[in-house]
Amino acid sequence: MKFVWLAFVVVTLRAQAPVRSPEVAPDRRVTFRVLAPNATQVILTGEFQRGGKPLEKNEQGLWSVTIGPLDPEIYNYNFTIDGVKTIDPNNAQVKTGSTPSTISSILEVPAGEPTFYDADAVPHGEIRTHWYESKSLHATRRLTVYTPPGYESDARTRYPVLYLFHGANADETAWTRLGHVNLILDNLLAAGKCKPFVVVMPFGYGVPPGSGASGNTAAFTRDLLEDVLPFVDAHYRVYQDRGHRAIAGLSMGGGESLEIGLNHPDLFAYVGGFSAAIGNANLQQTFAGLTGERKLRLLWIGCGKDDGLFTASENFSKTLDAAHIQHTFRQSEGAHTWIVWRRYLNEFAPLLF
Repeated sequence: MKFVWLAFVVVTLRAQAPVRSPEVAPDRRVTFRVLAPNATQVILTGEFQRGGKPLEKNEQGLWSVTIGPLDPEIYNYNFTIDGVKTIDPNNAQVKTGSTPSTISSILEVPAGEPTFYDADAVPHGEIRTHWYESKSLHATRRLTVYTPPGYESDARTRYPVLYLFHGANADETAWTRLGHVNLILDNLLAAGKCKPFVVVMPFGYGVPPGSGASGNTAAFTRDLLEDVLPFVDAHYRVYQDRGHRAIAGLSMGGGESLEIGLNHPDLFAYVGGFSAAIGNANLQQTFAGLTGERKLRLLWIGCGKDDGLFTASENFSKTLDAAHIQHTFRQSEGAHTWIVWRRYLNEFAPLLF
């Protein structure tokens, strides 16, 4: 509630004196501003820096700071005003979250030329939102679906499908709002680098976020297998065999995709985990499906070397090697951020189907 109250106060001040923030200069230096005349301290935090950066206050109560130049990218950031985290009230681009404290503002620093995740002059697919009844969880839930260009024009064509999961403190919109999955796939398709397929992005929590309740992955697995898959099969022209199904995710969703995919090779032939939250899992116990007769066509895991989950991913890869399980372990620069995950999706998608 304190988070929401502070955001309301700052938004009210904004109505009195409109402020431009963030402002990206041609040299990619970025100025952040917030009007908070009664505040005693404002700190900027974001994916573009380590730690916080203090803002300076002028006589009108306007706080500002200029940083950079920054690399062309999409970044999350927040202000902390007198110890309370808030979004930038002058920026309409917002990353939603599963709780108020996980909401962030979005900064886009453009490159000179369109990047792999930008909206370019190519055919575009469509994004839809669906509500569905989850009988397994006794709830009405939501999922996001991407269909490739041309899906609507040919009612006879069926498509492969990728089930793609978000991480902790996010929701089913994360891969479109922050991951730009639709734009990445549109650009890959236009370049002839991947096959067209449908992407299904469900809400990745099986228990209420922040509740501390156990059994999240087990509950989410039931929802996915008993409710989401049948819903998608009934409402979309997708193939329903393992050879045309993939599953992947990031962080919490990466742990879910690995556990579900590796235990159900009868349903998924392609499995990916980006910065996967797998901990020190017992391979034979958690991923018992790997010992079956059905072999995966692709097992792809990746993690940035500055990511707190890198050691877990590295150990998991070593365990797979020891068990003679074929896989790809992508080690890259970077931390636990969308900067890494967008690139992983861009590498992973061309390998599917």
